[in-house]
Amino acid sequence: MERRIDRIYRFVLENANVTTNDVAASLDIQRTNASKDLNLLVKEGQLNKSEGRPVRYFVSSQSAGRAVSIEEANPKKTHTTEPPEKKMLQHNAGNVFTQIIGSTGSMRNAVEQAKAAILYPPRGLNCLITGPTGSGKTFFAHAMFQFAQAEGVVEEDHDLVVFNCADYANNPELLMSHLFGYEKGAFTGADTEKEGLIQQADGGMLFLDEIHRLPPEGQEMIFYFMDHGTYSRLGESGKNRFANVRIVGATTEDPHSALLDTFVRRIPINIQMPAFSNRPAAEQIDLVRVMVAMEANRIQRKITLSEDVVKALLGSVTYGNVGQLKSNVQLICARGFMNHMTQSEIHITLNDLTEGIKSGLVQLSADRYKSTDFSSYLEPEMVVTPNEIDELIKTDTYELPYNLYDIIGDKAALLKNEGLDQDTINHFISTDINVHLKSFYKNHGFSFDTETRLTEFVDKRVIETSNKIAALVSERLETHFQQNFIYAMSLHISSFLKKINVGETRETNDNIREMAKDYPKEFSVAREIRALVEHEFQVTIPDSEEYYLTVLLVSLREDQSAGKIGIVVAAHGNSTASSMVQVVRELLDVSNIFSVDMPLDMHPRVAYEKMREAVTQVDEGSGVLIMVDMGSLATFNEEIRTDTGIEVCTLDMVTTPLLIEAARKSSVLGSGVDELYESLEGFRGYGHITREKEEPKEKQAILAICASGEGTAQRLKEIIERPLKQRNLKHIEVLTLSVADIKTKVPTFKKNYKLLATTGIMDPKVGAPYIPMEKFISQDADQILDELLLDNDLSAQEEVALDADKARKVCVDFMEESFTFINPRKLIAPLWRLAQSLIESNGEAANYALMVNFVMHMAGVIERNIRQQPLTIDLDTRAAYEALTDNIGMNRGLNELESQLRITIPTSERYYIYQLLKNNEEIKV
Repeated sequence: MERRIDRIYRFVLENANVTTNDVAASLDIQRTNASKDLNLLVKEGQLNKSEGRPVRYFVSSQSAGRAVSIEEANPKKTHTTEPPEKKMLQHNAGNVFTQIIGSTGSMRNAVEQAKAAILYPPRGLNCLITGPTGSGKTFFAHAMFQFAQAEGVVEEDHDLVVFNCADYANNPELLMSHLFGYEKGAFTGADTEKEGLIQQADGGMLFLDEIHRLPPEGQEMIFYFMDHGTYSRLGESGKNRFANVRIVGATTEDPHSALLDTFVRRIPINIQMPAFSNRPAAEQIDLVRVMVAMEANRIQRKITLSEDVVKALLGSVTYGNVGQLKSNVQLICARGFMNHMTQSEIHITLNDLTEGIKSGLVQLSADRYKSTDFSSYLEPEMVVTPNEIDELIKTDTYELPYNLYDIIGDKAALLKNEGLDQDTINHFISTDINVHLKSFYKNHGFSFDTETRLTEFVDKRVIETSNKIAALVSERLETHFQQNFIYAMSLHISSFLKKINVGETRETNDNIREMAKDYPKEFSVAREIRALVEHEFQVTIPDSEEYYLTVLLVSLREDQSAGKIGIVVAAHGNSTASSMVQVVRELLDVSNIFSVDMPLDMHPRVAYEKMREAVTQVDEGSGVLIMVDMGSLATFNEEIRTDTGIEVCTLDMVTTPLLIEAARKSSVLGSGVDELYESLEGFRGYGHITREKEEPKEKQAILAICASGEGTAQRLKEIIERPLKQRNLKHIEVLTLSVADIKTKVPTFKKNYKLLATTGIMDPKVGAPYIPMEKFISQDADQILDELLLDNDLSAQEEVALDADKARKVCVDFMEESFTFINPRKLIAPLWRLAQSLIESNGEAANYALMVNFVMHMAGVIERNIRQQPLTIDLDTRAAYEALTDNIGMNRGLNELESQLRITIPTSERYYIYQLLKNNEEIKV
């Protein structure tokens, strides 16, 4: 049989200048497979392809004659060989917006809104540009200004006046003086009068970046000016100054929560900038080409990127969006320039990428949907020539104020003259590149203010102490340490102070002790650190901590990179896991953490494959810790271990502080994944320093009841345990119980615990308050626990008033939160119909509550069916159930459900369904 790739080659040979769609349709094969084989034939040199879009493929001998004949035959369908980005970005004096990538795609609505804001008579409309960091808000504001000039709305001699409100956010008076100006003598130091930005922008446009940082009084002054066009300088009485200014604001925040409502109402147009990840694949690739083209213009050399480099760039963009992409492109181009300084062309490969950018290739590969989407547009190589872009919007906030390539060239020449070898020169220049770019982009919001972020987790005194330790270590040890030294040391100190505070001690691991002996200098410094911390916090630190401090010092050395424990974070939602991972990566500067986002409609096997692939990629030989948001995901643990041969442990209830602690400890040499798992089980967070010790508390419990004790009750347990863990209420447990075991097990529970409350499918009437399960699902569990722990009257709480729509919504919300494999939105209809057929419905809330209980239990039945983990019963119970005669109606309904869903509900599960219904009076027999 002829191979698919041979069929494709023969088809192109017989039909010149064909597209991927032509091949797929004619040969009846998938488009992705056609694209893959065509590009493989191009790589092997058997085919050529055009540079325009749509891409056309042809055999070398056909390119001249056949291409011309097609164009002659179809003069209206000529195909340009110019890259689409060049066409898109060619200067158009009449409409600067055509230069923007996506102006007819994802940016189309933004462009139309901007035009309306500029051209609306008589003086245009004020507008607000919203979007995440680096999405291009400042760039777009400059485009709006140039459009206004091109349309004659703003005179050519005017400049866009830009003001960042964050610069003076903590000094409202100084901020106002910059905006509106001040009179001589208005305040100490005001020796002369000064005009404000409003006056400078008269007749033009004022761009207020980070407008959410304006204090309320500043917002009031601005919206007064918007309404009346008048203002006063600081120190003036009366608003007797006039100005005609178009105001454009920009913010990363939600305007309705960050700005006064009275202010927002005066801005009629809100322009939303899309995140980089939300742009179509073609636009993302175009943006990469544009950024590379700007660097090619700067150094006047052709730049070639391999396909893997482009993928790595695309996958490396996270929180920073287009701005981060530009930073990464500048970094790899600078490194490529350094490595090919004497050559006329720059070929950038994976070797030119930093580890951080290189990890983007793995991130992209882990997302099969994105990879497939990009494969239609990616070429084996991206070739960019100088002057490919005739003219871009000239003012770009994120443009470097110097020529980085001149710096590289000059420094290389200087070092070479001093006799340094090439490897040493490259090392010095690499450091320079990173310093220049990081320092510049930090000022533009593309690095977290990590020390500020650190104060969210760690006491400020600990950070100050870590700075002292950094100075001490720098003086004592002649070695370089990683940039995250302050952060790692702060978290370590905070963690062991908390252990000391609650009376915990830890034995020194033999591996840790043996390793510390090999580093006597670090061990000596660790003793000094211990003494310093004891003095600063007036605590006694056990000797064993010196060994851990020694290992931390060794682990944080700059040349330490291998053997870390890998971490994979998997969580439900479109960006839950990746958001947490991004925070920790930036805070600790680590690369051994991968994220797996799992949208609620993701198929369970896809979720498993993504997790398995992430585990394989992140493993460095020391095992992998999987951190999940729900215990149900822990079921993948054994399967991943079997499939990959990698030692894995799974920890649930992942939070950002817990992930920070895991990342910190995973980098410490001498610890294994089991030890890491055990150390995190008792993690209590990075609390503020306190010396009070809590007295032992009476054991208390909340009882969760369902038909089996393993389905809905287990889900309720997870919901209630989250706020309990966050509050560190270890003396309160959540116990699960089957309705069949109430009489036998409740007396034992009462003997061992104080029962605070019960919840679930029924009130067991055990002398404790009963909280209907729908309250925990549809209301705030935190609030319910507050009322419970304060001994408040729970009956005074607002009842959950259920009707059919609300009851169905409660079910869907619970299923989405609690189950991994089922699709709640598709399953709710058949389950609700079954509930209606088995439960008498008179429109009362109590009946809806029973229907909710039944639907939730059935969702658990189906989830267990998919997992092939049904509930079990003993032989006597099974025989007694099979002898019953009052379950005919129930079995009929279950049989119909089996046919609809193509599943089998075993006798053991039917027994528990029967128990659930039998304990209520509304059952239809």
